Amino acid sequence: MDVTNRYVLDFAKQFAERQPGARILDYGCGAGRLVRAGLDAGLAFSGADVFYAGSNARTEADAAGLLGCAIHEIVDGRLPFPDAHFHLVVNNQVMEHVEDLDAALAEIHRVLKPGGQVLSLFPSRDVLREGHIGIPLSHRLPRNSRLRFCYTWALRALGLGYHKAESPTSRQWAIDKLNWIDTYTVYRTRRQVFTAYGRHFTSELREMDYIRYRLLSRPGRGWLLPFLRLPLAAPLAEAVFRKLAFLVILSQKEPV
Repeated sequence: MDVTNRYVLDFAKQFAERQPGARILDYGCGAGRLVRAGLDAGLAFSGADVFYAGSNARTEADAAGLLGCAIHEIVDGRLPFPDAHFHLVVNNQVMEHVEDLDAALAEIHRVLKPGGQVLSLFPSRDVLREGHIGIPLSHRLPRNSRLRFCYTWALRALGLGYHKAESPTSRQWAIDKLNWIDTYTVYRTRRQVFTAYGRHFTSELREMDYIRYRLLSRPGRGWLLPFLRLPLAAPLAEAVFRKLAFLVILSQKEPV
């Protein structure tokens, strides 16, 4: 399991320690690896996903024996759970794939108990690194522009990019991958993200928690932690992280 999923899982474990028996939902769970890890850890973990055409998550979740049991399908934007059912909802690299963010957050708000929390990790449009295809700024250049296509093609020809074997040539790879991010991603500015979240929750950024966790998870990197206590070091680290990686947002539904 990658470090980001481990961070989410450990957050869920700590949450459950504070609230024994807490019900936890992985919104946009994909194939369910985090759900399986949560269940193995003894947590009351469920998953939900729309199973969009850009991935093989449904097939993998079904093969793992989770679909229809621990994992359920989101149909017409509706989560198959009653109101105020979960204590914690997590989502990891999901919200940049959601077309109607406000509707998704409203549905999460519905199934979350009063006072419940939402942990969200996903990139905003402000990020410099496009994490799905591995070409910096490819999500920020004008769609369907020749500049964007030639730029992406050139960087792929120089060796950049992910999933290179999926297309026979660098040119075709650029066509396929740009089409993928245009079809399956919706990048929003930080202001747009917080405006949407603010309609449903009280939220705060928690990137520093993730940065500390990541440093501690890598052998030999823990010595960097004291430097984060220097003046301006933490804000600088957070700003750089948001530009290169993603936002970490902790939200809370208003208590009764």
